[in-house]
Amino acid sequence: MDALNGRFAITGVVEVTTGQGNLPKLHIHTTASEAEIYLHGAQVTSWRPAGAEDVIFMSGRSRFEDGKAIRGGIPICFPWFRAKADNTQAPAHGLVRTKAWRLDAVQQERDSVVVALSTESDDQTRRWWPHEFRLLHRITVGAELQLELVVENTGSAALRFEEALHTYHRVGDAEQVRVTGLDGVTFLDNTDGNREKTQHGDVVLTRPIDNAYLNTENELAIVDTVLHRRIEIRKQNSHSTVVWNPWASGAKALADLGDDEWRQFACVEASNILSCAMELRPGEQHTMTAKICAS
Repeated sequence: MDALNGRFAITGVVEVTTGQGNLPKLHIHTTASEAEIYLHGAQVTSWRPAGAEDVIFMSGRSRFEDGKAIRGGIPICFPWFRAKADNTQAPAHGLVRTKAWRLDAVQQERDSVVVALSTESDDQTRRWWPHEFRLLHRITVGAELQLELVVENTGSAALRFEEALHTYHRVGDAEQVRVTGLDGVTFLDNTDGNREKTQHGDVVLTRPIDNAYLNTENELAIVDTVLHRRIEIRKQNSHSTVVWNPWASGAKALADLGDDEWRQFACVEASNILSCAMELRPGEQHTMTAKICAS
């Protein structure tokens, strides 16, 4: 911790501290917002614009352990989403959300702080996926929260991958929110055997939902009538959007989620999954970006 602070701390603005489970985290405080980022999974676990409530949900039962996923925040899913299609024994949502990422850089830019973390293929990832890669997660904490996930093919063969910034947006009551920006978009309903359907109007949460909206880069918004706020999500190089909430029935099946905590979040995610998966030739890079703001 001392070594990390010696390299990256900015007095009064950025500090590396011991988080839950003795895992290192960055605490960032600017005039525009506050945030927490764990090196475990390069995962944002809090973002609070100045004078506002937290925009990010965290489960009170989240595990903070090596090799375990943190429930809530913004997990990074790569190189597959949900279960691995050809191996159900592989880790759900990929290989990097339970890894300790390297902290590469911290830079202050006026009222924002830019954090860069990276990870790459190793013997553990090759056990499940035989490709060489490097990931960079660049997080800008300010009046907006900007997330950039950069994937580089460092191997000698082409690779195809899925990715998602699996954002748990904190809401007052999941039954009282609507998601705009998806009217008319085709989606696959994972609660109904991945049947293809078309969205009509805003997305309203009335039951378990696990929809993958395809071929859309639309700007999205979560309209929250309980907390009286609007969370906007703007995407770049993200061709699919996932909307997920397990509802009461699904929450009971998740040991790291309280039975009633499903009411406190709505996952609306920038992604490239299923038919929108990405391909990279050797040496190529791809950057997916999500910008989140709340008003």
